[in-house]
Parts: sequence; structure tokens; C-alpha cells
Amino acid sequence: MISNNSGCGGAALYRREFGERIHHMIKPVGYWFCGNHANFSHREQELPVDQHMLLALVAPRPLYVASATEDQWADPKGEFLAALAASPVYELLGKTGLPSPQMPEPNTPVQGTIGYHLRNGAHAVTAYDWEQYLSFADRHFKR
Repeated sequence: MISNNSGCGGAALYRREFGERIHHMIKPVGYWFCGNHANFSHREQELPVDQHMLLALVAPRPLYVASATEDQWADPKGEFLAALAASPVYELLGKTGLPSPQMPEPNTPVQGTIGYHLRNGAHAVTAYDWEQYLSFADRHFKR
């Protein structure tokens, strides 16, 4: 599974309350979520779950999370922290998880069974992103 600049409702932690939040999403894309989602607008701390739990459901399969330096709305740090918080489930299942507890510098990917990179630039899918995804896929799926 690949997450690219997914932000709120994607890989970023809800409870971090940074960048795009539930109340920003209700009108433009509320249909992406169940009706109960809107009830947590301005109440993210009361959510019974957070996005690291969603990411952990992918375990033990490969997971890649990507962020961009100029896409603070998507909360790159929150995306990284969610991937890091999913790592113990991977480790429980005998996999590496995210190999570094430190958020990497831009354009310096880290890859275990969970991969992550923060690339320079804005919200987009770029050639650099594709290079990382294909390298990660080759590492995990090439026979």
C-alpha cells in the first residue's frame, strides 16, 4: 500500500491536530467518510482510534508513506509519526517496520517493511516519488 501526501483521513495522525483537520473536510469531501466522522470535528482527541492503527492493519505486508516539504497541510511529521507508531505491530509479526525513529531529511528515504520519504516540493506525485515506490516494490515483490 502506498500513501502519498494523504494528510487528514489518510496517514497523518488525527490527534496531532495539525494542518488539515476534520472540520476542514466536512463540506468539501465529507462523503469520503461515514456520517459519524463529522461528530469528531474539533474533538479529535476524543476519537477512539487514530491513523497509526489503520496503517498497522496493513501488517505484515509492505507499506510506504510519502510526504512533501511544502505540503504542511498534509502534516508530513504526523504522517511519519503514524508510520513509526505502526512499527511495533510489524515487529510483533517478525518484520522490520520503519527502520529509523528519526524523521529523515528531505530526499533521504528510509525503508524497512514500512518505507517513508519526505521529498522537497509541493503536494503532488513526482518522478522522485515513483522512483522510491518502484524501488520499494522491487525490494519486496521482485522474484
